[in-house]
Order: sequence, then structure tokens, then C-alpha cells
Amino acid sequence: MPAASVPTPSPTVSAAVPAAAAVSVPASRGGRRLAGVATMVGSGLSNQTGAAIGSLAFPVLGPTGVVAVRQYVAALVLLAVGRPRLRSFTRRQWGPVLLLALVFGTMNLSLYTAIDRIGLGLAVTLEFLGPLAIALAAARRRVDACCAVIAAAGAVTLMRPQPSTDYPGMGLGLLAAACWASYILLNRTVGRRVPGAQGAAAAATVSAVLFLPVGVVLVLRHPPTVPSLGYAVAAGVLSSAVPYLADLFTLRQVPAAAFGLFMSVNPVLAALVGRFGLGQDLGLVDWSAIAAVVCANALCILVPRR
Repeated sequence: MPAASVPTPSPTVSAAVPAAAAVSVPASRGGRRLAGVATMVGSGLSNQTGAAIGSLAFPVLGPTGVVAVRQYVAALVLLAVGRPRLRSFTRRQWGPVLLLALVFGTMNLSLYTAIDRIGLGLAVTLEFLGPLAIALAAARRRVDACCAVIAAAGAVTLMRPQPSTDYPGMGLGLLAAACWASYILLNRTVGRRVPGAQGAAAAATVSAVLFLPVGVVLVLRHPPTVPSLGYAVAAGVLSSAVPYLADLFTLRQVPAAAFGLFMSVNPVLAALVGRFGLGQDLGLVDWSAIAAVVCANALCILVPRR
């Protein structure tokens, strides 16, 4: 996911938009905007479907192995797009890039481990609290305070004590949220210091290098099967390559606010993919909590600012 060089109009949108693609482009007309909306739907489904497919490799590779393969795929895609000139980077540029690489790897590892423990829908919803918190922290309106209360109520409901509650899994989901929030803030810094998508490409490359020992140990101790490796590669393509390229196209076709609003629906998409793809049933209370988090973000975007 590349770094934003130009801030988007609203804090919520800038939190939800992948940083490499956050270049402001005038809204297009009917046909192109419809194509942008269709691309957004495809991107969201691709992202969550990729995570679901990746989870099929957990019994063989574990979440760590799947994340390692995903990092390799992300690095290859971003290297091809960003083409970073690593030798020209200064110490001032390398600092945030290295931090971004560390956060990027930790974010994906904590999210996939949470998916393994608590399911796709709940893990993605908890992770989404990160960008929502960034958006609300920058706001000063009464409606934003109401949104914060709604989102907090949804999060508390999701984490309510139950006989089957997996608190370590919940904690990993919140860690992924904290990493996503840090990822957004670091992307802004990288975007100011490194031109284009070079910073994000460099960060993805460093993150992939950090995961190389993981791949070596995995191959030596638990040789991957062909199906499990295929699932992991599919997760990398569907959850990294496809959404990144789709978002680059989408932000040229639809307003940034519309993009941010659609991004808030990802927890719902994750819950649906988990339900129909992995058989992960959620109760009515859990669905209500997910809806509360999504509605909080939607209100924050839709209510006009004075």
C-alpha cells in the first residue's frame, strides 16, 4: 500500500484511503463513475476473499507463513509500480520508511492471527477501529463525538464476555487497529519525504526481507504443500495486488468521500465472506455491533462540515 503525497479532504477519508493512491482527482462523469463504483465493489470483495482463502492455508503454514507469502507478493507489486531508487534515499527518508515496514508487517501478522482465532468478520471490524479513531481524533464536531460513542459501543459489544470469547484474539484485532492507525500517520510522513510510491515500495520490500527468515524456517520445519502455498499466494494477490491497483483506478473515477464511505463497508463484506465462504456464523448482536462501527464512520463522512 503506497504512501499519500496529497492529503484528502476529510480526516475519515484520509484514514480509509490507501496512502499510495490518495491523489486528488476531479470526479468523472456517469459512465466512468459507475466503473469506479464497480471497481470499489470488486476491490472490497477481492480483499476479504483473499483473506478468507489465505485462512485455508493456516493448518499447514499458520498465519505467520501466510503473511510472509503475502508480504512477498506485496513487495513484488509495489516494486514494479513504485520503482524506488533506494541508493538515493537519505537518512531522513529511511527513518519513517523503516518504521512503516515494521508497522506494515506487524499489522498483517496481527490481523491474520486474529482471523485465525476470532474469525474474519470480527477481526476486520476491530482492525477498522484504527482508521476510524484517526478520523475522530482530528474532528471537533458534536456529530463526531456521537460517532465516537457509537463506535465505542459497537467495539464493547463485540468484546463482551462470553463463554467462547477469545480475548487474545480480540487483543490482536485491536493491535491490528493500532498498527493501521500508525500506518496512516507514517504514510503521511513518508509521502512528504519520498516522491510518489517509492517510499511505500521500499517499506514493502524491507518488510518482505524481514519475513525471509520466517519463510526459510517454515520450509525447513513444515514444508508447505502445493495447495497451501497456492492459497497463500492467492491471498497475496487478492488482498494486496488487486486492491492496490483497483484503488489507483477508483480514485480517478469517484470523489474521495465516496471512496472513504465505501471503505467503511469492508467489515460487512468481511462478515459476509466469513459467513458464506468459511461458515463463520455471527449472532444478531455481533451483526448489530458491526453495523454500529460502519454507521459511525458513515456519519462522520456524510454529515457536511461547516
